[in-house]
Amino acid sequence: MNAFDQKRRQVLKYGMASAVMLGVPGFSRAQSVQPIKVGILQPVTGTFAQDGGLGRLGAELAIAHINAQGGIKALGGAPLEMVFADARSNPEVAVQEVEQLHNQGVVAIVGGFASPICLAATQAASRYDIPYLVDVGVSDQIVQRGLKNTFRFAPGFGICSQSAIDSLVNMNEYAGSPAKTVVLVHEDGLFGSGLAKLMQTELPKHGFEILDVIAHPTPARDMSNVALRIRSLRPDLIIPSSYYGETVLLMRTLQQQRVRAKGIYAVLNGAASNFRFVKEFPQAAENIMDCNHWSDPRNEQAQALRKHVEDSGTTWTYNIALNYSNVLLLADALERAGKADRIAVIEALQTSQFDGHIMPYGPTRFVDGQNMGGAPVVTQVQQGDIKVIYPSEFADAKPNYPL
Repeated sequence: MNAFDQKRRQVLKYGMASAVMLGVPGFSRAQSVQPIKVGILQPVTGTFAQDGGLGRLGAELAIAHINAQGGIKALGGAPLEMVFADARSNPEVAVQEVEQLHNQGVVAIVGGFASPICLAATQAASRYDIPYLVDVGVSDQIVQRGLKNTFRFAPGFGICSQSAIDSLVNMNEYAGSPAKTVVLVHEDGLFGSGLAKLMQTELPKHGFEILDVIAHPTPARDMSNVALRIRSLRPDLIIPSSYYGETVLLMRTLQQQRVRAKGIYAVLNGAASNFRFVKEFPQAAENIMDCNHWSDPRNEQAQALRKHVEDSGTTWTYNIALNYSNVLLLADALERAGKADRIAVIEALQTSQFDGHIMPYGPTRFVDGQNMGGAPVVTQVQQGDIKVIYPSEFADAKPNYPL
């Protein structure tokens, strides 16, 4: 068992023990009712293992919470039972795991994390009318294929990228328009290339000059040439769109080579909103901004869950918050469906107006599988913490910009 799994078990053990000690109504009654099997698909080995493990933890915590609250009351207090599948950071493996989850009789599947995994897994699940709740996967192809079983709770690529541009323009104007030139750095896969292309098209419309667009592979072993190129161009803004390892490597290399900018503004970044990066490399992480998924810092349930997770020795991330919220959304659909039937759950999700989540969203409203009530926020690392700095109705800090 690795260190993360040990911490995860400590978090779950603490949470379930607390529920029993508190004597939550319905906790023991739910144990005698036929459980409802819920598939949790995450990549807990391979390239995306860290993110997949955190997503699994969020789902497990939500299942423990729901069961402690009395299970699915419309089904006699039936508890949720997690059936876990490891996508192993591979879309082909994800398809095989969906087959296994179908054979085990799950009522729905939650998770996937990476866009290629979600694309493959949702397609496979559609063959059996299995409701699939996408946790992160930002590619808009996921919800543009007419799959009636697919629901993405979080904002996708189009919503996030437009929000990132709008937020950047507003913050820059508010600060007196200090930034005029930009270098885009992106991973060369589906996610990074698409986002860089959009930024390259849209930012000049708002007065920004794109000095260069630099692609890198995933995984990348060295960012020296990227940093040297950025230093020679001296941009006002650096916008990285990469996964965890590559962003950490880039930021550390920029720090070592003393590359300065008025701001680092990441979009859907793998590290910029990650406490592991903040704790391991605080100087490299300080002041980096990120338009990304994040929990609502003003939500009391979110505050309590974050404290619980951190007190148990695990870092707080959006993966935990999103998967926690997705399982709550599924439980609400089961309550309204009144039966553990896949088609009934799909119909319940299609008409969902759920607002009992912990994200900075309004009530859910699915249009062609995309939750139009969801939106990203802009975070910034400030003095070793990750703060929401925009929009103001969810912010718990003011932007430190320009640097």
